[in-house]
Amino acid sequence: MKTLIGLTVANLKSLVRDRAALFWTLFFPVMFVLLFGVLFSGSSDSKVDVGWVDQDGTTASASLRATFADVQLLKLHDGTLDEEKAAMQRGDVSAIVVVPAGLQTATASAANGKKASVSLALYTDPGQSSTDQVVEGAVTQIANGFNLAVLAPNSAPVLLVEGQSLTSTNISTVTYLVPSILAMALMQLGVFAAVPLVQQREKGILKRLGATPLARWKLVASNILLRLLVAAADAVLIVGIGMLAFNVQIVGNPVEIVLFVFLGAAAFLSLGFMLASFIKTEEQASGVVQVVQMPLMFLSGIFFPFDFMPEFLRNFARLLPLTYLGDGLRQTMVNGTQIAPLGVDAAILVGWLVVCLAIAARSFRWE
Repeated sequence: MKTLIGLTVANLKSLVRDRAALFWTLFFPVMFVLLFGVLFSGSSDSKVDVGWVDQDGTTASASLRATFADVQLLKLHDGTLDEEKAAMQRGDVSAIVVVPAGLQTATASAANGKKASVSLALYTDPGQSSTDQVVEGAVTQIANGFNLAVLAPNSAPVLLVEGQSLTSTNISTVTYLVPSILAMALMQLGVFAAVPLVQQREKGILKRLGATPLARWKLVASNILLRLLVAAADAVLIVGIGMLAFNVQIVGNPVEIVLFVFLGAAAFLSLGFMLASFIKTEEQASGVVQVVQMPLMFLSGIFFPFDFMPEFLRNFARLLPLTYLGDGLRQTMVNGTQIAPLGVDAAILVGWLVVCLAIAARSFRWE
């Protein structure tokens, strides 16, 4: 165990001393988060689109709507409940306010000293907590003002607010990009592992290490452990910046997120080992790695929504491991629109891991 830890520390020092490798491994993904975050975080309208459903159809409900319309942060869209639910699921509105039938009757009863109340239904998306807070605060304040206007002091409120959850299939651009950039960073971390392996083999370092009493599995394990530690650092940096700088809300299960981070890193690390098995020179390694990573980056749906692609590109993208890593991270982190169920995402990544590792174990050359 001491030998494995010592090798990992030595590899870590080597990575830190290689400024180019350190840049591409850690700081390049961080630059992506900052760049895309700044570009897209201000692209949305400053107002919150809210669906308005009036099931009472009286002067009381019309007066209430006028009060909501006066709130500068809200933009109301009238429709039926089914229409507004469909709009919210498409992402066209961020919340829905439903005025129930009986509002005017309850208001008249309260004015005559009788107890009466109705519940204003507020539909919000649990995955958009920052927007929800704005809408909930506005609705609560308006409901309180309405009650003060129609009731005597110390009377029971007429207008209550009842929260409802409705998940939207639409997520903001920045929220979409943070797990995508994390997936890209994990892919690059694994694929670029082929380059130092080819360098060490070309310079005879692997041959000399293989001739020592040191078990070869420890050499491989130390390399894997180093990359997994860097993967964890990438995840913390990228997600942390997304949350702190651009208010990205992480709503998924932390255990599932960690699982996909390490599973994705391991799958692409095995791909990097497999590439290193067939590449002969350092010059070839740089070219092959670029040829592999470019289609992965731009044809896997991590930067452009999968549904926007032509059908023939979608069929090709379904073969790429980065498609399923990006999809798994989005689903576990921000509840994005799924390409496949989480179990399928994990199974395909495991399949790539096993196949690439088996090919690498059979074909890898130490000299």
